[in-house]
Amino acid sequence: MQKEGRFIVTSQPLSRRHLLGYSAALCATLALPAEALPVTPRQRVIIDNDFSGDPDGLFQLAHHLASPSIEIPLVIGSHIHVRDFIDPSETQAENAVSKVKSIYECMKRQQPPPVLAGFNRKPDTPRMTAVSEKIITEALRTDTKHPLYYTAGAGLTELANALRLEPSIARKMKLIWIGGMEHPDLRGEVPERKSLEYNMMINLEAARTVFNESDIEIWQVPRNVYRQLNISHTELISGLKSAGALGQYLLEQLEQVINSIHYDLGETYILGDSPLVTLTALQSSFDPDSSSSAYVVRPTPRLSEDGRRYDPTPDARPMRIYTTIDSRLTFADMFAKLSTYG
Repeated sequence: MQKEGRFIVTSQPLSRRHLLGYSAALCATLALPAEALPVTPRQRVIIDNDFSGDPDGLFQLAHHLASPSIEIPLVIGSHIHVRDFIDPSETQAENAVSKVKSIYECMKRQQPPPVLAGFNRKPDTPRMTAVSEKIITEALRTDTKHPLYYTAGAGLTELANALRLEPSIARKMKLIWIGGMEHPDLRGEVPERKSLEYNMMINLEAARTVFNESDIEIWQVPRNVYRQLNISHTELISGLKSAGALGQYLLEQLEQVINSIHYDLGETYILGDSPLVTLTALQSSFDPDSSSSAYVVRPTPRLSEDGRRYDPTPDARPMRIYTTIDSRLTFADMFAKLSTYG
């Protein structure tokens, strides 16, 4: 019997006792703690969200930042509705940046991704800004083979502005968007909702630009699907106990919003932006894709002028419409990663 590297080579039959001993030694040699697994970025993710609004975006941001398989070249603080009930100010984008920096501090990030404030309200005409310049530059990079995803958890103001300025970037990235009305034939037994969808109506013109006038591939998580990411307060309190200052900050942001709403929200909350992590950082190992979440592929429809209808366009570019999100993977991974910051 001889040893070659880490492995034992023998020409003699092994007894059960020897086999168990060798197996235990091999496992001990090869075992690595989870945090030591050699995970390196395999995709780039631009994060665009209304971080001064619904705190679900802060949970998504912290989860993305804790995920080693992605590189984040830019975080964008974007606006919400004028005089929104959560942030009625005229500095929503700057307020969003402030929230992002608080997350950085809680996570003790030494070299965090750059964060920029977008428009504080939808612009009348396209114009070059620091955000649009950064988006365009990142999309046109030729020094990397990592695919680029644009993840948006609110409106599409910043992306639409960049696409109008430089249409060629549409084919250089994929958009994953939390937003849009239900597709009538895909909502299953979920009752029809009459209200307009929140994220689409932040800037309907921008959404129509992205759907109707650009070539960008869209992975859409419509309202009935992002509402599947429903989690109880008990789960959140229990799961974030070991997340230290980060967990405390996230819970405080959530509680502030809940306490400011004069409406009984019950004992659950929808972390509707979390699919942005599921569909990027948590893609499958071999043949990377969002393999545990279901979707259909169909030609990209045109958005109607009022945002209430998807008009079929048979010859349009294909898009994905997600019908289910793997919430087990999403939340289990989130709690496990955030607990390391305790």
